[in-house]
Amino acid sequence: MTEIRAGFLGAVLVALGGFAVADIPRNHPGLQRIGLDAITYGHGKTLGAIVFWVGVALMVIAWVRIGRLVRPGADTAPAVGVLQRATILWSIPLILTVPLYSRDVYAYLGQAALFGAGFDPYADGPAHHPGPIVDSMAQVWASTTAPYGPMFLAIARGVTAVTGDHVLTGVLAMRLVLLPGLLLSLWAIPRLARHFGASASAGVWLALLNPMVLIHLVGGPHVELLMMGLLVTGVTLVVQGRHVGGLAVLGLAVSIKVTAGVAIPFMLWIWLAHIRSRRAVTARDVAGVLAAVVLIPVAVFAAWTAVVGLGLGWLTGLGWADRIINWFTLPTAAAHVVTLVAAPFTSLNLWPVLTVTRLIGMVVLAVLLVAAWWRFRHDERAAITGLAWAMLAVLVLEPSTLPWYYTWVLCVAVAFTLPEWVRAVVVAVSTFMLIVFQPDDSIVFYKLPEVMLAFALAGLAAWSLLRPDPLRLRPLARRVWGSAADPSAGTLPGTPGETAARGSGTPG
Repeated sequence: MTEIRAGFLGAVLVALGGFAVADIPRNHPGLQRIGLDAITYGHGKTLGAIVFWVGVALMVIAWVRIGRLVRPGADTAPAVGVLQRATILWSIPLILTVPLYSRDVYAYLGQAALFGAGFDPYADGPAHHPGPIVDSMAQVWASTTAPYGPMFLAIARGVTAVTGDHVLTGVLAMRLVLLPGLLLSLWAIPRLARHFGASASAGVWLALLNPMVLIHLVGGPHVELLMMGLLVTGVTLVVQGRHVGGLAVLGLAVSIKVTAGVAIPFMLWIWLAHIRSRRAVTARDVAGVLAAVVLIPVAVFAAWTAVVGLGLGWLTGLGWADRIINWFTLPTAAAHVVTLVAAPFTSLNLWPVLTVTRLIGMVVLAVLLVAAWWRFRHDERAAITGLAWAMLAVLVLEPSTLPWYYTWVLCVAVAFTLPEWVRAVVVAVSTFMLIVFQPDDSIVFYKLPEVMLAFALAGLAAWSLLRPDPLRLRPLARRVWGSAADPSAGTLPGTPGETAARGSGTPG
């Protein structure tokens, strides 16, 4: 498919341009020896930025065009295997570049190196073990403790045991140990979609081929890649009736990052629904299933805690997310509105207001999670619906939300045939997040021209999913180039779905 080749070219350009504009390790003599310092400033940086953003645009355009082929009811959808291979193909260049959009991977390595040096990363920050890894970190996290589960700390410790203080090798190794999450997702997402009667191809397109997901999770890289794979695999095993194995895998997901624990209570309803499909559910069934749902993940988490030997210190690290401030969560947006409204009358600092709005947000979130768990208890489809709403509630009500967090919802949403407007919202948010978060780990959330540009481009991408050629450029192209300009509404010239799309009667 032309779209897949275009997306791969985009990924290559993103990877190459990343060396000029992304998160190159600081104070790394190896980069100077191979001459990369020449493209990190001046004209070299400008050219690199052009290459990078052209690559992002190509990936988004290709993704949107494929999205038209997998719309509900379309008969032009590529086989799920084609999209699975495309996901792997687009990921390959992103494995080989420097960290994109975030310096979190340096924090992972810093916490692991600290652990290897005999410190407790749940009690001490990476700054206690200075070196090139700490130099490359976002310094706001140099003194903070690790918020990640014991399994991830063990994995990261294994990476630094091999790579030592060599930052680039450590980044590559970290990507490789997180990649099983992508492979697990490629296995589980089509199965979860099919189980609930949704399109497997649409699921892979939504949650994996998505440029925001690939660039942030693989190019980042981010621990969410492994957590997402374990999360969706655990849920898929449970809905397939392999309850014990699924709950054990969910225990592994929580051992990576605690957010995955939101899914576990909903597994109770799925297991009981499976029993109900065979016979009446008794009180003994409820007690036994409840015990299994609680004890199996706890046992897995406890085993990893014992292996690592650091106890529950990760709880103290969860609060450091409060340092992140962006208006893409409701508590932060509310705090901004309050301070803006109060500005003509009094000098009101954001932080005291933010403390209150975040507290209110956490209380509301707790209520909504319990309400969703109880409201969506009747069968397995209801339970998955409740889980999707619960993950969305976490996204919009927790203290801070970052682009890679959206995988929590996307990997569950594949179970549903989403309305076209919801798919358009996903495209808009994904595109927006690729712009307002910059490849050098900066953000432009509070720069009005950049935010307006991001909104415009995100809207254009979403509209392109719904209505091909939203800028009405094809008539102009036909006047300029004549018949060489292809008027196809749905696919790039020469793609297999072109003829079918023209004759199907569907828009695009």
